[in-house]
Amino acid sequence: MDLGLKEKVALIGGASQGLGRAVAEELAAEGCSLVLCARNPQTLNETCDAIREKTGVHVIPASGDLSIRRDVERMFNEGVQRFGQIDILVTNTGGPPAGRFEDLTPENWEDAHQGLLTSVLDLTRLALPGMKERRWGRVLNITSIASKQPVDGLILSNSIRAAVTGFAKTLANEVAEFGITVNNILPGYTATERVDELAQTLAAKERTDPAGIRARWEAQIPMKRLGRTEEFAAFAAFLVSERASYITGSSVAVDGGWIRSLF
Repeated sequence: MDLGLKEKVALIGGASQGLGRAVAEELAAEGCSLVLCARNPQTLNETCDAIREKTGVHVIPASGDLSIRRDVERMFNEGVQRFGQIDILVTNTGGPPAGRFEDLTPENWEDAHQGLLTSVLDLTRLALPGMKERRWGRVLNITSIASKQPVDGLILSNSIRAAVTGFAKTLANEVAEFGITVNNILPGYTATERVDELAQTLAAKERTDPAGIRARWEAQIPMKRLGRTEEFAAFAAFLVSERASYITGSSVAVDGGWIRSLF
């Protein structure tokens, strides 16, 4: 299937590893030019080199912290200066720490707000004018199943990712007439570094081992296994493609059936 992404330019957050990197690899395979953002310059450069060597597409690194507005503006501008435009925006940042409400500080809440919500607002604010001018654009927010069905111990993610959902649904209606779609994709328990860290954190608190935590998660998933990053990336690529031009304002889970609700 031709997704109609050749010669499009995508900016992807958190792209040096995990889900962000998987999405970058999938879009590169479809012929997209890439602006990849991450905090660690060394890991980011290694990722860019690997994707460039494998696919032959144009890839540039833009290192910085998406929770800092001046970094966001600089990274976005680096992409525009190199490619002239950003057609596809994939927002993605690392998840906030686990914890119960009484264990978290006001600073924890502020950091989570900046990382999960403000970064999305800042990137979208920069990307929209060009998308509207060209009357084509894709905004895809990588959020979490926690935004639809709260996960115990993840009150920061449960709360703030839900705000991203409300923002995206409202914005989708505002920009639909310009040929711009705005969607959220909700990863479930997927075999990534982030999930490994979460398993280790919970295991330490419960005085058990991470393998036992992962086994518990797998037991809750109808498919009885964690997801693979390439499975997630395949659907992300579809949502930002020409083929998905009539899908907007949606929040779709890639979770092996973990979410129990009807909608």
